[in-house]
This record gives sequence, structure tokens and C-alpha cells, in this order.
Amino acid sequence: MQRRGPGLAAFERQTQSLASYAQLSSSITKSQVAHLHSQLSHFRTQLSHFAVTHRQQILKDPAFRHQFQRMCADIGVDPLAGPRRGGWWSEVLGVVGDWQYELGVQIVDICVSTRERNGGMVEMGELVRLLTKLRGGGEDVTEEDVVRSIKTLKPLGAGYEVVQVGGTKMVRSVVKELDVDGAVVLGLAQETDIGGRVTEDLLVKRRGWEYARARAALENLLLRDGLCWVDEQDEDDRSFWLPSALTWEE
Repeated sequence: MQRRGPGLAAFERQTQSLASYAQLSSSITKSQVAHLHSQLSHFRTQLSHFAVTHRQQILKDPAFRHQFQRMCADIGVDPLAGPRRGGWWSEVLGVVGDWQYELGVQIVDICVSTRERNGGMVEMGELVRLLTKLRGGGEDVTEEDVVRSIKTLKPLGAGYEVVQVGGTKMVRSVVKELDVDGAVVLGLAQETDIGGRVTEDLLVKRRGWEYARARAALENLLLRDGLCWVDEQDEDDRSFWLPSALTWEE
């Protein structure tokens, strides 16, 4: 005897069940979205209140400011995002973003005004010192502040970047990179007993280079990169001075 397939009534019951499941799923999703919006609104209010309440502490205390920035990073909030990228985050956290942008402008000011003497390479500690002086000493500026602000300068395409030379952090404000030998010379110039003065003999003795290599590296820094001055009247040997390894009193 041939078995009959499912009837029309069974098909309708299945259709109704599927519709019920879809409705239930939609109801649960709407409830979850509404709950999420409620949580987000509460979070926004609390974060805004925190930023406003602790505004002065965020601006004045580097340790507190960095903790606040790390907290924002942990929850996926960028306090430096502009209005288009940050949406209402930029309004809530403008207290931090405005401060960082202001610091970035001051970094550009110092780098441009000192470029003639240092060739566009500033030692991090020297830059922090000049920033603190420029800001009147009222707010402490740290290396972490400088690094964060330099990130905001990338869209300028001017080459602003923090680089490691030997064991020293340098801020580069020109669109060029040191070659390996140039970095070795700059690292040597920053050693405390050198004081920014490098000669061919010094490179031969300290780094084991041949004279031809030492001469080429120094002349590249002078003629190609513009990162040093030459003293032809030195009694001992022709000396190359690297201003970025010096501390300037202003």
C-alpha cells in the first residue's frame, strides 16, 4: 500500500511554527538591542561625568592622565579621535583630545624652530624639557604624552616620528631615515664622555671601523643629511659636532 505524503494541514502547522519562531527571535533581538542602548547611554553619562569631574587632574597629573587613556583604550575608546571618527566620544573626551592636539602643535613649533641647528632630530629628553619650558612649567609633560601627540601629526605627512638611536629616543621631524652607519655615529655622539663631538679617529677606536668608512659616514651626515657641523680648525682632528646630541640652554 502506497504511503501518502504530509497533508495540507501539516504544512500549515509547520509554516505557523516557523513564523512563531521568527517573531520570538525578533522580539528577543529588539529587547537585547534596547537593553544595550540603555547600558551604552548609562556608560556615556558616567564617562562624561568622570571626564568633566576630573578634568584638572587629567590635565595636570601625567600618571592619572595615562591611566585614563589606558582605560579608554581597554574599552575600545579613542580619546584622540576627531569628530568624524569619534562621534560623541570626541565630545565626551574632548578634554584629553584638545590637550593632546595642543601639545602636538607645540611639538611642531619646537621641531621647526630648532631644525636649523639639529637637522630635524631632537633627543626626547631635550624635547620634553623645551615643551615644559614653553608651557610655563604649569603642567608636567612626559615622553608618553609626546608619543601620543606625535601620532596625531601623522596625517601631516611631514615625517614626525619617534625613533630609537642606540639607547636613546629621538624625535624626527623630516621625511628621511638615517642609514645604519649614521645611526651608529649619532649613538656615539650621545655618550656622556663624547658630548656631541665625533671624529674619524674616535670611530676607528670605539667602533673598529676603517678610516674610509668613518669618513664616508661623517660626510654623509654633514652633506646629505645636514645633521652635523664640521670644525676644520680643531687642533687634533677635523671634528664633527652633532647638535641633536647637545643640550641647549634657552
